Amino acid sequence: MEQNNILELHPGLVWGFAVTVVIMLLLDLGVFNKKSHEVSSKEATIWSVVWISLSMVFSGVVYWVFNTDGTAGSHAIAVEKFTQYQAAYWIEKALSVDNLFVFILVFGFFKVPKFLHHKVLFWGIIGALIFRAIFIFAGVELIELTYLPEMNVFGHAVKINVVMTLFGLFLIYAGIKSWGDDGDDDNENYGDTAGAKLIKSFWKVSDNYDGDKFFTVQNGIKMATPLLVVVAVIEFTDVLFAVDSIPAIFAISNDPFILYTSNIFAILGLRSLYFLLANFIHMFSKLPYGLAIILAFIGVKMLIAPWYHITSPVSLGIVGGVLVISVLLSIMFPDKKENEEKQLH
Repeated sequence: MEQNNILELHPGLVWGFAVTVVIMLLLDLGVFNKKSHEVSSKEATIWSVVWISLSMVFSGVVYWVFNTDGTAGSHAIAVEKFTQYQAAYWIEKALSVDNLFVFILVFGFFKVPKFLHHKVLFWGIIGALIFRAIFIFAGVELIELTYLPEMNVFGHAVKINVVMTLFGLFLIYAGIKSWGDDGDDDNENYGDTAGAKLIKSFWKVSDNYDGDKFFTVQNGIKMATPLLVVVAVIEFTDVLFAVDSIPAIFAISNDPFILYTSNIFAILGLRSLYFLLANFIHMFSKLPYGLAIILAFIGVKMLIAPWYHITSPVSLGIVGGVLVISVLLSIMFPDKKENEEKQLH
């Protein structure tokens, strides 16, 4: 396990993160969004700024805590922790954008009224808080247990990790596959996915929504509404996307707290980002190519780690550069299909 682990040395930071997240979620659900409503672009912008600002402030707190603990080399450790957090956050943020494309398709497939989108995404995030914790903390422990004995490879004494090597190969494969993705998701039957089947195996599902209720009573029979099916589909979708994003951040750090907090702040901000970008998603047509490059880069970083360590600042610079270039290319060279559809409307 990495030395200077935050969980062991700074429990106050752990509690501070937990309290902040709980308070913000309670405010979100119980005060600002007590009644289901359609989220405006203005509201989405405000919440996006709030969540990104909170994340950046927290990364500053991480730097301050380590820079002021009085131990030898504290400044270097603080910089490393700060850049690890930033790199993990922006990688997760970037890869999570892929979720937005699928969320739009899922909502469209189930014809979810716009005023219910927020509630679905809220409960999707609650599920992500739980599943991401399991994946990250279990993954860190698994990685620690799968180092091979030191061996000489290409003239260098190295310790190869089996899990990290498999993750690296998988991410390179995922990047290549993502680059060649032809958009078959548009025609997917989301009513036949694992999440939908799970709900249908326990309850009968009504044909129509009943406001923002997950259950309704029809002819004296308690039934699940399509809204519960949509939440289950979103939950399973997030788990599938985590298969890409969680291995990617393992290349940045092996401190579970850094990985979990950066991951959760990125996920918490994803919901408001959805409402902000849903009407402008056509402006990011080249982003999937950028995400494919990022996945492949992280995979290569994992594979060469026993011989050459790419530092967090370098990783952060590459990820940020790819994202910026992808967005700029999307704006400069918009998708022809999207332009044609806009002209038809």
